[in-house]
Amino acid sequence: MNGDPDLLIDGVWEHASDGGTRRIIDPADGSVAAVVDEATPQDARRAVAAARAAFDAGAWPATPVAERAALLRRIADLLVRDKEELARLETVDTGKTLAESRIDIDDVVSVFRYYADLVGVQADRLIDVGDPAVVSRVVREPIGVCVLIAPWNYPLLQMSWKVAPALAAGCTMVAKPSEVTPLTTIAFARLAVEAGVPAGVLNLVQGSGATLGAALTANPEVDFISFTGGLATGRTITRVAADNLTKVATELGGKNPHIVFADADWDSSVDQVLTGVFLHSGQVCSAGTRLIVEESIADDFVAELARRAERIRVGPGFDPTSETGPLVSEEHRTKVENYVALGISEGAKLVTGGVRPSDPELEAGSFFLPTIFDRCDRSMRIVQEETFGPILTVERFTTEAEAIRLGNDTEYGLAAGVRTADPARGERVARALRHGTVWLNDFGYYTAAAEWGGFKRSGNGRELGPTGLAEYQEIKHVWHNTAPKPAEWFKGG
Repeated sequence: MNGDPDLLIDGVWEHASDGGTRRIIDPADGSVAAVVDEATPQDARRAVAAARAAFDAGAWPATPVAERAALLRRIADLLVRDKEELARLETVDTGKTLAESRIDIDDVVSVFRYYADLVGVQADRLIDVGDPAVVSRVVREPIGVCVLIAPWNYPLLQMSWKVAPALAAGCTMVAKPSEVTPLTTIAFARLAVEAGVPAGVLNLVQGSGATLGAALTANPEVDFISFTGGLATGRTITRVAADNLTKVATELGGKNPHIVFADADWDSSVDQVLTGVFLHSGQVCSAGTRLIVEESIADDFVAELARRAERIRVGPGFDPTSETGPLVSEEHRTKVENYVALGISEGAKLVTGGVRPSDPELEAGSFFLPTIFDRCDRSMRIVQEETFGPILTVERFTTEAEAIRLGNDTEYGLAAGVRTADPARGERVARALRHGTVWLNDFGYYTAAAEWGGFKRSGNGRELGPTGLAEYQEIKHVWHNTAPKPAEWFKGG
């Protein structure tokens, strides 16, 4: 940024080998926020080669756990130091409110500190094999060279879910942020170098997936790929990686139900249904975009949602009065508008929103009003497909079994919410839902200590928690006979 090279390859900051650049657009006003280097496939292959050399011949994989944990803590401390600048860049990049961006940076800090603590207490597993002369140990080793591909909606947070456990495990890596929102990942990489990440351990390239994809994901030098993004791209990566038997973990979004029973607390339910779908203008993989509400309260509940949705303050992320910001780009807004037109054509009832705001001060940005469709059903594409915008669809049910059936009637399985005053029913429904995270009388919260990921076509593998570290580790069994003697199986000796 500002003319400095933005690619980090083998510890050296470089410009793209062909001089290519990309303009980063501020979605709040359409202005050019920055111009960054656009990597070539050759740059990506060199980054993988650097990570390979750093793993095979470098010191990092064998660095003592305490030293790796100390590096993660230094990174966390620098993130705290630079919190305001990183939050500012995140808002410029994504359009989200500055308050949201600050929370994101706090969460990034917690992820690094969590894995610094976790890797420090991991121990070998000892197995009693019935022979006192044998020490049988199961040990964890770094998986190798990792390609880490993050999405545009939570650029640094999602990248931290990958980089922190990879560093903790002793892996080397090539990070590729979304070409739409690379600014905070570039800033983070500079911070990581300052913290002492060895050359070649963390490499950074940015550019479109169409350009860099094969150079990263089809590369036989890569041992593991972690991808967060769309279903179609995830399928492509998985197919390509299969040729090399490269391990892949994916998080591919969701179409997440938020089930509200008639006995649920009214005020918190209305509040959290709104937050669950309209936070960050719906650009959240776990957004509660499908309201499944009990028929007896549905009319009143939807009316109150609409009244509250119309009062949400849409505006630039740096305006302290804004409650939600723009969509990430004009291209993405067009996609959301197409879904609104589709919903109307499918017969859904547009209750509110569905258009751009009329405020002339917002005309230059990619803003879109919170939108609610009632009288929806599972035959509609707006109910089936991930719209990734501020669109809530409303379905109705009359029995618990019907609520469960509707909640599971999706090809995705990332997250779900259940709201009821009956604890037993809440537990029954939560257990019956085929989703990786289920919130009961809450929505949207997570902790670095608990696994995150989806069932079905929401992906495979997990991030966060102990399993999120295990994704970056290989398991080895070491059998040590401390008193070797001949087996005497073959007697001819």
